[in-house]
Amino acid sequence: MPEKRRAHGDRRARRENQALTPFSSFVLVPAGWFTMGTQSGQEDEGPPHRVFVDSFELGVFPVTRAEYAAFIVATKHEYPRDWSHAPFAKSDLPVVGVSWNDAVAYCAWRSSEESGDVRLPTEAEWECAARGHQQGQFPSGDAIPGWIPNAGRGPLEGPWPVTLGEPNDFGLYGIAANVHEWCADWHDKDYYQVSPERNPRGPNRGMRRASRGGAWRHAVTISRVTQRSKLDPSFRYTDYGFRVARSVEPGIISCEAGERSEDATA
Repeated sequence: MPEKRRAHGDRRARRENQALTPFSSFVLVPAGWFTMGTQSGQEDEGPPHRVFVDSFELGVFPVTRAEYAAFIVATKHEYPRDWSHAPFAKSDLPVVGVSWNDAVAYCAWRSSEESGDVRLPTEAEWECAARGHQQGQFPSGDAIPGWIPNAGRGPLEGPWPVTLGEPNDFGLYGIAANVHEWCADWHDKDYYQVSPERNPRGPNRGMRRASRGGAWRHAVTISRVTQRSKLDPSFRYTDYGFRVARSVEPGIISCEAGERSEDATA
């Protein structure tokens, strides 16, 4: 980035950092079994299979531009793609134009700030959280929720504020819509055929990292909870952001509607 442009970006980031509220909160996603994947989606969405996920916490909102600005100021990390583009420039929007590598660097910095392990969620964690207690296509059931801008039709000019809309069963805002969210896993279209039952973390290697959720730039701005996407971890697309997770002590309540486990080892 040229020096003049960098200086302008630094001033903008400092202003956003000064206005920054504390990091957005986390919600608990309780441990339990759920059915991951579907038979009615794309090839990499099947086969459906039972998965157990330990308790974890997930960010109520995707990481905002204001939160990311604090990271830039503190670390001098390179700016996201199109940082100064007006439709991406409000502090309450999800940060976009970040690569998987950028997201991991943010998590490392945030971990040092919070004295805890802040990380990207796995695909299994993300899908469990997005489903809530629903068995439908979307976090709210089988219908696109009424609060989605333009009834879910895109593309839009840019992302919408992270606080827009109604939370899902676990209290998560905007999950499966607005921006693609990076996950920790490598992507493999055949992984579900060999995935372990407990806490799957994806294959050990790959070419592209997994992501989940719909985005403002697509013809439909919300995705099914089972839908998978992938991208080179170095690419910075302006419909990509991320949401952070934290590990907690294991619990026993299932992700699935009406199902509770008396024994988390069952």
